Amino acid sequence: MQPESRAPADVEATARIFEKVRTEVHKAVVGQDEVLELLLVGLIAGGHVLLEGVPGVAKTLMVRAMARSLSATFRRIQFTPDLMPSDVLGTRVFDLETRTFALTRGPVFTDILLADEVNRAPPKTQSALLEAMQERSVTLDGEHHDLPPIFTVFATQNPIESEGTYPLPEAQLDRFLFKVQVGYPTDAEEDRILELAHHGMALGDLDRVKIDSTVTVEEVLAAREALHAVEVRDVVRDYLRQLVAATRKAPEVRLGAGPRAAVHLLLCTKAVAALAGRDFVTPDDVRRLVPPTLAHRLLLTADAEVDGIQPEEVLARILDEIEVPR
Repeated sequence: MQPESRAPADVEATARIFEKVRTEVHKAVVGQDEVLELLLVGLIAGGHVLLEGVPGVAKTLMVRAMARSLSATFRRIQFTPDLMPSDVLGTRVFDLETRTFALTRGPVFTDILLADEVNRAPPKTQSALLEAMQERSVTLDGEHHDLPPIFTVFATQNPIESEGTYPLPEAQLDRFLFKVQVGYPTDAEEDRILELAHHGMALGDLDRVKIDSTVTVEEVLAAREALHAVEVRDVVRDYLRQLVAATRKAPEVRLGAGPRAAVHLLLCTKAVAALAGRDFVTPDDVRRLVPPTLAHRLLLTADAEVDGIQPEEVLARILDEIEVPR
């Protein structure tokens, strides 16, 4: 039985953020409600999100539309094999007039950063971005520069192409709160997309579909603070810990989820509860968020990979085996 309590005003305000952003994003994106909610969970929880899906399923469009709905600065980097760390972080350029070196800040100095096809950049460039993600700051020529407090990276990658890509190593994948699989639309959703295209609606043109900035940066930061008001009962927190710990003992797993994964799972369950207008986390919140939070952090054994076992299958078995608290 769940606690009977009225959600505090700040938690209710967090729920309204979700409704405002969803309304605006759906002017440009048909469907993908689950993905959009996970993007918002990542934003509210203060984490970064990796989107994986085949081309043409609205990964980039969804992030662009969501960023447009926020009163926040937005930059996009198209990652390529020749991209250098300075192209992401910035560099010092000699000014002929002043005879001094002036700092030119890179696109990482923004509120919302879209890292498109992040696995196309060489490891050195990936590391530069991922260090900024972890520290939320950049060091250039020995000088420390803080990034905006709301700084969030939404990265995309194509799972089917291997030529010209540099897959993110496990230690770097661990920096992402979620890895979200973006699938194909349903038949009804695709019918709607075709109908809109038939009538000349250019969904990718965000100016034409008139997405409004309905949520401020201050509201997002307040929503992050509101997570402190979300209760996680001891029995639910213990259940969460057991699930994470079980990944380290699974016979198919060579490297299980670490303490950072447990912290990420805790924070995102609190965020999903707040977005639903609740001030308490349920075991169902935990179960729902285990796959996107933990699957990308598991390193399977060679035998498991040969057998075609997927991390999601291991997690499904763990969820079945560990008793859900009542």
